[in-house]
Amino acid sequence: MNLDEVSALAAWMTWKCAVVNIPFGGAKGGIACDPTKMSTNELERMTRRYTADLMDVIGPEIDVPAPDVNTDSQIMAWVMDTYSMHARHTVTSVVTGKPIGLGGSEGRREATGRGIMFSIREACKHKGISLKGARCVIQGFGNVGSVTADLLHKEGAKIIAVCDVFGGLCNPNGIDIPALIEHVKKTKKVVGFEGGTPISCDNILHMECDVLVPAALENVITAQNAHEVKAAIVAEGANGPTTADADKILNSRGIFLIPDILCNSGGVTVSYFEWVQDRMGFFWSEEEVNQRLETIMVRAFNDVLQTSLTNKTNMRIAAFMLAIKRVLDVSLLRGVYA
Repeated sequence: MNLDEVSALAAWMTWKCAVVNIPFGGAKGGIACDPTKMSTNELERMTRRYTADLMDVIGPEIDVPAPDVNTDSQIMAWVMDTYSMHARHTVTSVVTGKPIGLGGSEGRREATGRGIMFSIREACKHKGISLKGARCVIQGFGNVGSVTADLLHKEGAKIIAVCDVFGGLCNPNGIDIPALIEHVKKTKKVVGFEGGTPISCDNILHMECDVLVPAALENVITAQNAHEVKAAIVAEGANGPTTADADKILNSRGIFLIPDILCNSGGVTVSYFEWVQDRMGFFWSEEEVNQRLETIMVRAFNDVLQTSLTNKTNMRIAAFMLAIKRVLDVSLLRGVYA
């Protein structure tokens, strides 16, 4: 965690919100620490101190934090409670990703993975690939990767390989994803699951497949391995999984890439829904949340695709073109207060 990374992620959030056309801007923050080596009490004290220091720059009408790497609904609950203690009344809309009982939204935990599934479904339609039976490879099996795998499995796709930080497994006939998820709940790793053969995380990127979903860390597809990617579609579940040099290589090879600021924007979209519900004090069913998410993700995908086709450019450039134009348009409408 450093200032450059946080600054880049803040910019990413700006364009991500603009691509899906929700009325949020972009900001990011973080703490340089290793939470796996901290007790629950230490995590709580650190979170509350951090929130107290940010009191002047966060709020329902200022910046609304949401969970990211190494944070969860419990940490968001501490943020909400700390802010509320200072405000002297409960302010649920200061943060999203909260537990359901504290003003969280139904469907928020699955939102990023569900948005990725919608993006992949629309990309398959565009490329003439049937999602039912499509061979999918998923790098990363945390919340995003596991939910994506589960939803693709339910759509009839065949998940032929997955991996996490400990290692991977593959099965050309398709992995039993519900059983794997139960295995991971018990063991905290995909390694050891009997429904597949072991494979390294590096090799998983080189498998021949219809859809590759890098849903782990940034910079995993590089100039060194991009030539070996054998997927028809790359769906960026993580932020920045493809380096700039690798991006050019994938594009030159005709691989259809769904950029991160479009593909994984389901999370921030349902964070927006949570904020709206908290502001209203009226909450939607999970079915309503999922329907609204589908509407926004499908519309955003088609907006980017149309921009790509009209300007004869790839989907990443098209996504940035669309996002920057939307931010520019409202900036020009507002003018300059001198």
